[in-house]
Amino acid sequence: MMKESFRNRRNGFETVGADGKGSPEPAWGKIGGIAAVIIVLLILVFNSTYQIGEQEQAVLITFGQASPVTEPGLHFKIPFIQEVRKVNTTIQGFSIGYDSSSNISNEDESLMITSDYNFVNVDFFVEYRFSDPVKAVFASSEPVNILKNISMSCIRTVIGSYPVDDVLTTGKNEIQAAIKEMIMQRLEEQDLGIQLVNITIQDSEPPTTEVMEAFKAVETAKQGKETALNNANKYRNEQIPSAEARADAIIQRAEAEKTARINEATAQVARFNAMYEEYIKNPEVTRQRMFFEAMEEILPELKVIIESPNGNVQTFYPLESFTDFNISNNTSTTDDID
Repeated sequence: MMKESFRNRRNGFETVGADGKGSPEPAWGKIGGIAAVIIVLLILVFNSTYQIGEQEQAVLITFGQASPVTEPGLHFKIPFIQEVRKVNTTIQGFSIGYDSSSNISNEDESLMITSDYNFVNVDFFVEYRFSDPVKAVFASSEPVNILKNISMSCIRTVIGSYPVDDVLTTGKNEIQAAIKEMIMQRLEEQDLGIQLVNITIQDSEPPTTEVMEAFKAVETAKQGKETALNNANKYRNEQIPSAEARADAIIQRAEAEKTARINEATAQVARFNAMYEEYIKNPEVTRQRMFFEAMEEILPELKVIIESPNGNVQTFYPLESFTDFNISNNTSTTDDID
């Protein structure tokens, strides 16, 4: 009996007595009940609290009614009655046309046709954030996929309205702006609680190697053209000031010569008027003086020709040479002059 009682205690049972009063009862039953109560309490406690991070917002659902919870920190809810769904409000993104993890191209998304009927591969990266947690949870089950489909539709629409040169080279910024505006308009119509932050062209290239090389050659030629234009503009900017300076110098010389000639003409007119006044006073004397002055100017340049009766012609120039000539050797000539 002692051994049986000891064995029963060790196995978790308690023997009441040998008189038959009482019955064996498991000792761990009370402990199990207490443990169950503790577990239920813990479950209730842990299910009644939730934590919101700095970059999160939550939606508290009570009997189907949703209300946003935007303050970070510890919050309480009614277990089994209220449900909490958290929404990440940080800026997130996805790629279009390639796999961002492996950087492998996806031509089903990237291959597009331009307005001049050329094919081109264009890769995009879309950045977004959830602006309204309630709409993000209830407006759609997959708002990110909807945003991606809207983005791909807008991208193909805009790319199809531009020529291939703009898509590959100079029109990227304008294309990005047009796509962003169209996506934002579509999202406003859908009202999904998701906001487009930015969309950028990661890469754009022709679909084949041959076409790619041709476009590279065209781009090189365009760069050469730009370089030539820049050099020409530089040379023009250097030469124009020099030419303008030379033109100014010529104009200044012409103005000076003009002024000098006007002054000279004015002086001649004044002298002529003065001579005319003197001529009116005494015409004969003035006429003789003018004759003498004219002869003084003419005689130094005068060419004297003397012809002899026998037909010999001798020329004396200038006039002084005639006076210095040896008269003894030209007696007949001097006689003719007399």
